[in-house]
Amino acid sequence: MTRIKDRCVLITGGASGIGRIMGRMALEKGARKVVVWDLDEERIAATLADFAAPDRTAGARVDVTDSPAVEAAYARLREEHGDADIVINCAGIITSNRTFDRQSVDEIRRTMEVNAIAPMVVALQALPAMIARGEGHLCNIASAAGMIANPRMSVYAASKWAVVGWSDSVRIEQQEARSGVRVTTVAPYFIDTGMFAGARSWLLPNLSPERVARRILRAVERDRRFLGMPWGYHLIRTVQGLLPTRLFDLVIGRGWGIYRAMDRFTGRK
Repeated sequence: MTRIKDRCVLITGGASGIGRIMGRMALEKGARKVVVWDLDEERIAATLADFAAPDRTAGARVDVTDSPAVEAAYARLREEHGDADIVINCAGIITSNRTFDRQSVDEIRRTMEVNAIAPMVVALQALPAMIARGEGHLCNIASAAGMIANPRMSVYAASKWAVVGWSDSVRIEQQEARSGVRVTTVAPYFIDTGMFAGARSWLLPNLSPERVARRILRAVERDRRFLGMPWGYHLIRTVQGLLPTRLFDLVIGRGWGIYRAMDRFTGRK
């Protein structure tokens, strides 16, 4: 079991959405320090003010796609607060609902850097010390799109498939090494934070940010290897494994409307 009480928790993308909510909940659970990394300085300041716990919180503007900046920021974190005991890789982006042929190279690169490469770079900062201590927890927020492909989100899906594969591979490595470091991979459906505004399917409801944040922290505390949300997601995965691809496309993708989920996507304004 992973204990949040008296631990240092680092959350990337921690000044908005479920990252911000998890920071608040970690404080409620007795975290010694909650460190928020985000790109928006105003949101960081507002988040820390809302937390109202200046002795137990800290924030820094960090562009997680800038590897030297990530290394420097983590060095400062270690010097000022000690190594992070729990790292939650929550920063993520989606740029549009355009089909792949209408994507730009810049959009592809940016999406992959934020969603796939950055979590690896962040984890590299904290993992060696966790292994040396014989304890620690990495929690990587992927997406249901990282296991069930969907049209109009090809690059986003690619980035989240990468997170799922990388995260679970690291979990197995640490398990095989008996290091005491735990890894949780999270794959939620659309969450009502504004990031996926307009996206929805009649088959699966969009998720409550509060409930998602609560379930993620509970999964960390219980050392769960994988958390998919909602329950219906697992049913679709099971059907995906049983049906031929063409039949899955017809029944689930088109018949149940999964492949139309991004048609009205607007995203966060």
